[in-house]
Amino acid sequence: MTSETSDARRALVVRGGWEGHDPVTITDLFLPFLRQRGFDVRVSDSLDVYADAELLAATDLVVQCWTMGGLTPEQSAGLASAVRAGTGLAGWHGGIVDSFRGDVAYTLLTGGQFLMHPDGFSDHTVTLAEDRADHPVIAGLGDFRVHTEKYWLATDPDIDVLATTVFEAAEDRPRAVTMPAVWTRTAGAGRVFVSTIGHKADDFDVPEVRALTERGLLWASR
Repeated sequence: MTSETSDARRALVVRGGWEGHDPVTITDLFLPFLRQRGFDVRVSDSLDVYADAELLAATDLVVQCWTMGGLTPEQSAGLASAVRAGTGLAGWHGGIVDSFRGDVAYTLLTGGQFLMHPDGFSDHTVTLAEDRADHPVIAGLGDFRVHTEKYWLATDPDIDVLATTVFEAAEDRPRAVTMPAVWTRTAGAGRVFVSTIGHKADDFDVPEVRALTERGLLWASR
């Protein structure tokens, strides 16, 4: 684990798991942003940090990019306890909603779990929620197009949906389905930000994707 020492707010970037989501390259995109915003940034390639209650209690924001894998009971309980006590949790794509499959406590933190995506990348529209237009994560942004994976998820009804995508009717789906794509939620005293966009580094070249992700990190932080 690498770290910097200061009296600033503390961000813990936890990255690893399946390499197909390029956790190092993509999290590296956001390290300068966090430092510029005054965070003391620590980076861990081990889930053991989630069992370190003292470290998590002193952490204002956990940025997770860890696809699949599994948590020990101690790690799962440690992360859940820290978030409910006020530590923020944020992430994107499979690094946060395709993590630790079957861990109910973890899914109750994030508010959603990846189930599947159609083969390959597709051009599709991300539609911002009109009734949440003043939310700080999306304020001033408009609907936008992306060329990437589109996630089908199981989601908790108790999430604040900020953006959606549409799965059109298909042979096995008689009608179009609107699916959450970006949301926030609270868990106890903690804030959680989730974006399903971010399979590949150039997804963040889309200005709206980069903006809402950066804003989401700040929103989630204590």
